[in-house]
Amino acid sequence: MAGSVNKVILIGNLGKDPESRSFQNGGKVVSFSVATSESWKDKNSGDRKDRTEWHNVSIFSEGLARVAEQYLKKGSKVYLEGQLETRKWQDKEGNDRFTTDVVLRNFNSSMVLLDGREGGGSRGGGSDWSQDEGARGSAGDFRGSAARGGTSRPTAFDSDLDDDVPF
Repeated sequence: MAGSVNKVILIGNLGKDPESRSFQNGGKVVSFSVATSESWKDKNSGDRKDRTEWHNVSIFSEGLARVAEQYLKKGSKVYLEGQLETRKWQDKEGNDRFTTDVVLRNFNSSMVLLDGREGGGSRGGGSDWSQDEGARGSAGDFRGSAARGGTSRPTAFDSDLDDDVPF
């Protein structure tokens, strides 16, 4: 099917500290769970209602995994962009089970730390890590940008803007 999209965007809080596992080939995966919550006022009773969803997140991107290990901890607020992947596994009794994770891989993945530099909850700040920058960025690469809450990235149109738009 042409034109399909598999993209997930989450803003939530970590339910536990990230866990790292290394593979025999030298790669690694960093895993954690993220809670997203919504609340509303019940029209019938007038009571406040809440619902929390838990999402399993797996980071296979080397740069993003390094940032997650170093800066994320239980309770951290984070913005994630990735894709859904379902994996099949067998339980102890040999029954097939399926688990769907939000996966951040090499391309089209990003992570923005919304708690600020030291997890202190600075508003409007944060750290933006995409696959490209996460691999070569360091903890000191914090630059302000209202558009993404963190790192300012030039676009192809920054220097080519023309005031004479034909439409």
